Amino acid sequence: MTRQIFPLVVLILTLAAGFDTFSPHLSAGTTGPTVTWLPTLGGSSSQGYEASNTGAVVVGYASNASNQYRAFRWAVGGAMQDLGDFGYAFAAAYGVSGDGAIVVGEAWNASFEQRAFRWTSATGLRDLGTLGGAYAVAADISSNGLVIVGQAYTINSNTHAFRWTAASGMQDLGTFGGTESGAYGTSADGSVIVGTASDPGGQSHAFRWTAVTGLQFIGTLGGLTSEAFSVSADGTIIVGRSTTASNARHAFRWTAAGGMKDLGTLGGLDSAAYDVSSDGAVIVGDSSNASGGTRAFKWTAATGMKDLSGIYGGSIGSGSFLVYANAVSADGLHITGWGYNVRNKRYEGYTTQ
Repeated sequence: MTRQIFPLVVLILTLAAGFDTFSPHLSAGTTGPTVTWLPTLGGSSSQGYEASNTGAVVVGYASNASNQYRAFRWAVGGAMQDLGDFGYAFAAAYGVSGDGAIVVGEAWNASFEQRAFRWTSATGLRDLGTLGGAYAVAADISSNGLVIVGQAYTINSNTHAFRWTAASGMQDLGTFGGTESGAYGTSADGSVIVGTASDPGGQSHAFRWTAVTGLQFIGTLGGLTSEAFSVSADGTIIVGRSTTASNARHAFRWTAAGGMKDLGTLGGLDSAAYDVSSDGAVIVGDSSNASGGTRAFKWTAATGMKDLSGIYGGSIGSGSFLVYANAVSADGLHITGWGYNVRNKRYEGYTTQ
């Protein structure tokens, strides 16, 4: 269960320099909900991108002492592990299996091409190939570790969504008649895949895919475009973002029975839902607030959309804030993403406890 891939360059251009060392908690003796700030690989920043079922393993990317961005795997109580590359020193991890043993993402090769990878401690990085072109990125892996999804160049240099298994390799999932698509999330067993695909006019539409139905359009919130980023374990609840009739972009929750429901914002114009817990009860993402800032959120049916910086304010302390919530663990108890740690004066990944 994962969300849209953010290019590494976006993070590189927005990070602040750091001056201090890693500290798990901002405030000693804090009780209640807590935030653990993630370390780096010797550089000035990190970002958590996905968590294992229980939240014990987090993956993402972090800078090293040479300011190169590296894919990492971090286990609670352990050190941050650099997962390597394919010949050029940039890589990022976007998905992890339910047990935390298999990691997927992208790594650049010596020809400066981004390639999808599958990593285990036994094999290291394994290149998953492409759909005929030079580029691929793995965005998510099923909880059981058997199915990987993402997007890759075709021989015509169009980007298409793919589904990969060890038995069949990389399967092109197609489009809605346009040239582009991407797969961003998968159900626990890999049978349901969600993402976005373009129509002949170039408009992007959220899709739900199964082997029986192929790509199915799941609608919008009244606007022209939508994107699906994650799906519940059983494939019945989908989250993402869509344009509204007023052309704002809002987070949504979709079911076959209820269709696409607007989750609102934190007081600003835009929001996006990037991940959902296994049972569909907890949704996380980011939203603009009334001041125009971007803040991570947690949504449940009982509470609606809540600013994570407020929920965890007692742990992160004054001056720190949580910007993105990229993932929530399957049990709904642990959220990982990226925020500003005022103590270290830099942007760092985090995981909640």
